[in-house]
Amino acid sequence: MPYPIVDPKLSTDALEKQLLATWKHERLFEKTREAMRYGPPFVFFEGPPTANGRPGIHHVFARTIKDLVCRYHTMLGQAVTRIAGWDTHGLPVEIEVERTLGISGKKQIEAYGVEKFNRLCRESVFTYKTDWETLSERIAYWLDYEHPYITYTNEYIETVWWLLKRLHEKALLYRGHKVLPYCPRCGTALSSHELALGYDKVQTNSVYVTFPLANDPQRLLVIWTTTPWTLLANVAVAVHPDLEYGEYEVNGVRYIVAAARAGDVHVAGKPLAAATRVAAYRGRDLVGQKYVRPLEVVPLPQEGQRAIVVAGAFVSADEGTGLVHMAPAFGADDYTAAQQYGLAFVNPVGPDGTFQDTRWAEINGKLVTDKETNRLIIERLKHDGRWLETRAHEHQYPFCWRCDSALIYYARSSWFVRTTAIKARMLEVNAQVAWHPPEVGSGRFGEWLENNVDWALSRDRYWGTPLNVWECETEREHREVIGSYAELAERWGKALPRDFDPHKPYIDQYTWACRQCGGAMRRVPEVIDAWFDSGAMPYGQWHYPFEHQADFKGHFPADFICEGVDQTRGWFYSLLAIGVAVFDSPVYKHVIVNELVLDPQGQKMSKSRGNVVNPWQVIEEHGADAVRLYLLGQSQVWLPKRFDRRHIPDVAGGFLNTLRHSYKFFADYAGDWMPESGAPAGAGSGGDRSLADRWLLARLDEVVAAVRDAWNAYDVTAGTRAVMDFVVDDLSNWYVRTNRPRFWAPDRAADQAALRTLYDALLVAARLLAPAAPFLSDWLHRALTGTSVHLASFPSDQGRREPELLGAMAAIRKLASLARAAREMRKLHVRQPVAKLQVAVPPAVKGRAFAELLDVLKDEVNAKDVEVVTSDHELVNLKGKPDFRSLGKRYGKHTPQAAAAVSQLTAQALQALERGDPARAGEFEFQPADVTLTREVVSDWAVQADGPYVAAVDPRLTADLIQEGLARELVNRVQRLRKDAGYQYTTRIELSVAGPEDVVSAIGTYQSYVEGETLARKTVLGAVLDAADVTSEVDIDGRRVVIALRRHDGRKGGTR
Repeated sequence: MPYPIVDPKLSTDALEKQLLATWKHERLFEKTREAMRYGPPFVFFEGPPTANGRPGIHHVFARTIKDLVCRYHTMLGQAVTRIAGWDTHGLPVEIEVERTLGISGKKQIEAYGVEKFNRLCRESVFTYKTDWETLSERIAYWLDYEHPYITYTNEYIETVWWLLKRLHEKALLYRGHKVLPYCPRCGTALSSHELALGYDKVQTNSVYVTFPLANDPQRLLVIWTTTPWTLLANVAVAVHPDLEYGEYEVNGVRYIVAAARAGDVHVAGKPLAAATRVAAYRGRDLVGQKYVRPLEVVPLPQEGQRAIVVAGAFVSADEGTGLVHMAPAFGADDYTAAQQYGLAFVNPVGPDGTFQDTRWAEINGKLVTDKETNRLIIERLKHDGRWLETRAHEHQYPFCWRCDSALIYYARSSWFVRTTAIKARMLEVNAQVAWHPPEVGSGRFGEWLENNVDWALSRDRYWGTPLNVWECETEREHREVIGSYAELAERWGKALPRDFDPHKPYIDQYTWACRQCGGAMRRVPEVIDAWFDSGAMPYGQWHYPFEHQADFKGHFPADFICEGVDQTRGWFYSLLAIGVAVFDSPVYKHVIVNELVLDPQGQKMSKSRGNVVNPWQVIEEHGADAVRLYLLGQSQVWLPKRFDRRHIPDVAGGFLNTLRHSYKFFADYAGDWMPESGAPAGAGSGGDRSLADRWLLARLDEVVAAVRDAWNAYDVTAGTRAVMDFVVDDLSNWYVRTNRPRFWAPDRAADQAALRTLYDALLVAARLLAPAAPFLSDWLHRALTGTSVHLASFPSDQGRREPELLGAMAAIRKLASLARAAREMRKLHVRQPVAKLQVAVPPAVKGRAFAELLDVLKDEVNAKDVEVVTSDHELVNLKGKPDFRSLGKRYGKHTPQAAAAVSQLTAQALQALERGDPARAGEFEFQPADVTLTREVVSDWAVQADGPYVAAVDPRLTADLIQEGLARELVNRVQRLRKDAGYQYTTRIELSVAGPEDVVSAIGTYQSYVEGETLARKTVLGAVLDAADVTSEVDIDGRRVVIALRRHDGRKGGTR
């Protein structure tokens, strides 16, 4: 059959879109699933994106990795689970709707109406659904979008309720009052894993403040805080009971700080350490002292201690003053101390983050995190004589991961999952997971689990899975957790309506009488953390346990998941926590964690920086295959990746073009050749195939094994690079180039074994490449076979490896590289023949295969003769340099004498050291580690060495060699002109050469060679063809030569 060629005018983008249309017409994705449906399962969990924002280049990155792994296992014959999912609840959705409505905060939402607001949330979640699906399709990320799991559906929510009831039954779900990270704008607490998503480096004004002791106003406790607004709620000062404290006198006033901090605390511009220390004692001696509170503008409750020094083991002298001001409403340690010591509880901050009901009118209604608020407080401290110093302080501060507002720590009632009770088991299960890279599992994620706190589950919001807890109005401890809609109907006393919606506000109409006291049972007002929704997807996607129980059991746990590094404290955690808490089971076996995609300068991409990459633009410019290969092959996926679209052609585009050109070369010479009829007998297993063919097939088996090993180990980069390196280095730059005459020679058919070998290599390359670059691999496979590569099996090792041949060819290629470097030393162009090349190789390389491949080396380096010397010592001298570190360990004070003796080592002794044997010089014995060996050239030849591999080129040129060099240079220029003229590889031509006499003479001498290489049927010397297709004046080693070409059609033509 005539093998098709890609239209050179067709852009990569257009070619890929043609394939997309073909796939859709053929229902190719469905066919792959049908073909493998009875194969062993490979379970993949898709982390659900939120479809109310457009996908970015980082989503392309993660989806490329997922697709590669899933395609690979499909080609291995496994039934791969590819269920799409949508994360549709939570703050991301609510904030987007708030922006659309032009409102902000809970008060305005409630004024607008929760029912209407939630209706808009439901409608908005799929605003960009088409964008996600279209981009996924464009990059060939195959998912079942026709049957996705959606977290807002009744079925999904029922599964979540069932999970929450299991937690309740295990005493893992409870209500508590704790200090939690809190977003004043969103009006809700956040979980610890949400908190970890939003830290940023900030610079704030920290302040040093004095608290006079009540019984001695001239003795001042000094505290330091980065949140001056919390001083309004101060009720205690904590000291470490075992820490040393000192009193430092300045102008008759004594300042009390930890002794270790006196050098960093300043009074009147000088450190306290420079003042007189008049007293020293332990922190326990301060405990119980009373002091005068600052900023007495907040009414205090009657109960509880206040303005007292307490002991706290959490206090340190690492920063600040060694004394910590305590505001139990705004700090976890503070809150714990308040419970321990019975401290008063003061909270002048409302749920919206503003000061309320203080006696300071100017500050009421001000947001506590505003710089203006803290400026007012510092000015008041100065006015009251309490201020000591203001100092800029740079530190990490938490922000809301969705709305970017500054968070505060805020004491409030919330519902928790008691994950601390299962911490040990989570650590055990995590140890069974294969993390890629491993350090994420043991480091970032493992350390997160080690420091685990209970999961703050509830949210004081609107659009989310309602917390399925009903409490009695009369006695709140009378509580029911509803685990199904059937149970809800049973407790409500009648069937649920057909249009039942479990969301707020509708769910709150379902009430009934308390079984214990007859009071009204009403649902608590909270919804749950949307991360719980996404962590429930292994069960929710099957509506387990209400349906598909067998499907769930056959698809749990996951063999593989993949997301960005930020999900170590997000989805990876929620999956594990729910799986261990409810099922005491691992949830995933392998995790690939991809790093961030950064801009070319290494900055995180963000709209505010203006450095966000539009994936559609990059794909349209370079094609999806090139973008995928760039993301996969540039560096390991778990390293931060600088995305520079200018480098896509360097990393990926060049490889794809090389593959295209290798196929075009094959297609041009194959003609009507067919693989089933074209190979000589026995060629498939060696037979009549040449050493070069056998080497390529042996190398192909090596690459197949390397790719399988890498991708079985979830190293997507190593496998991708192995395929790319094979195509560029082994197939194109070596095999095709060194075997070109076998495909193309005047009046001779192409070598059948060479065609078969190249065909086999291209076919296997297409299959190896399919998981990483699904477009060009499919086009190539269809061109070679007429069938889609995505229905083919992944290649396997065919047992064709020949270790001796592989080693010999590797040596030949290394020597060729050294010889080229040696030629460059003497400015000998590669087309200039040399008389002789001498080479040395390790004894283990020498053998029949190496000897038979020397002709390849001779042609490759353009040498008339190649001589293998017995030892590289015939070409270079070994020199020894003492390694003083090694000698010092052995000879101590005699090291200088031992080092001097190194120069006395004989050539035989140095050779012994190179073999790994000891050697002696005088009274000293040397081990190989004692001496660094180098090689020194001993002749006037051009010599290059790499360890025991040495290539020496004779630089002397005879007249005959110079003439042949001119002829070869001319052939090179003619080939360029043939390409410029648009000739096919097989086009016969007429050629004329006019120029200096030595050039014309050289062409005359080597005319048959020139005509054979250029397919010239006629050659005119010393004149220029008339009616030429192309004429060009070229430079050949400083000589101006005019070359003209025209097609040969048998007609006579003249010259001018």
